[in-house]
Amino acid sequence: MTAVAPVAPDQPRAATGRLGCGAARPEGRVGWLEQTLGGITESIEHAVFTEQHARMDGWLQRRDPRAKLGMFLALVLAASLTASVGVLAAIYGTILLAARASRVPFSFFVKRVWLGIPFFAGIVVIPAIFMVPGPRLFDLVIGPLHVAPSDNGLAGAVLFVARVGVSVSLAALLVMTTPWADILKSLRSVRVPQVFVLILSMTYRYIFLFLHTTNGILLARKSRVVARTSGKEQRRWISGTMGNLMSRAFKMSNDVYAAMLARGFSGEMRALTFYRMAAADWAALGGAVALAATAVLFGHLLP
Repeated sequence: MTAVAPVAPDQPRAATGRLGCGAARPEGRVGWLEQTLGGITESIEHAVFTEQHARMDGWLQRRDPRAKLGMFLALVLAASLTASVGVLAAIYGTILLAARASRVPFSFFVKRVWLGIPFFAGIVVIPAIFMVPGPRLFDLVIGPLHVAPSDNGLAGAVLFVARVGVSVSLAALLVMTTPWADILKSLRSVRVPQVFVLILSMTYRYIFLFLHTTNGILLARKSRVVARTSGKEQRRWISGTMGNLMSRAFKMSNDVYAAMLARGFSGEMRALTFYRMAAADWAALGGAVALAATAVLFGHLLP
């Protein structure tokens, strides 16, 4: 018969297997709020700022950044002007082919675009489904309320979601296949005001720095938690961390600006890279413009 060693009253009992309903949480583990924030910031930092896909040898990566910016603007304009879901589907198919030729992971690209669109676009478009006049699909009476979606409202919602999906896919493909510094320089080549490019550049960099700082704070807390924390303590820590990040933001902005002035900053962001449009770049830009013009033309003819 095997003897079982007694457990001291002040010694935490080790948890084995999955925690059942009402089971105690293992000691030394941070709460779900810290874990959720840490996962979100780490995912955004890795997915947006690594630029790993922009360094691959793909079709779009070999194109001139100015050509890619022109292709993006032409197709986004076409997507916003067309009124045909079929044409938008054809444009989206072309985007998927370009992503495939650029060695962008298909599942990663599709999930990154379409996981957030139904939520954010749905908030905007759901009221229009019930408020747009037209023939009703059904009329569901719930007390004093009548839930009656219209055909015109559903058609408009599908068109709106398709436009948003195509536009977001184009923007994601441009950012994933082009280094951020090249995008900013391309914006200056089309006469975008310098102050706008400067604000965009600093905002991008500050988001990266704050996410990195947040991950460091969460990792430091996780490595120092040795006992169970209550929900009240977790909320107090989150609010204090937000205030700490705010104070760091003001201090960092002053330090960065002083460092820029010390290095001769005069208001103009300069890049050391130089580009020259090749025949393949002009061909890609012309093909995108032709596709955009065709989409606008057929968008008014097809349903």
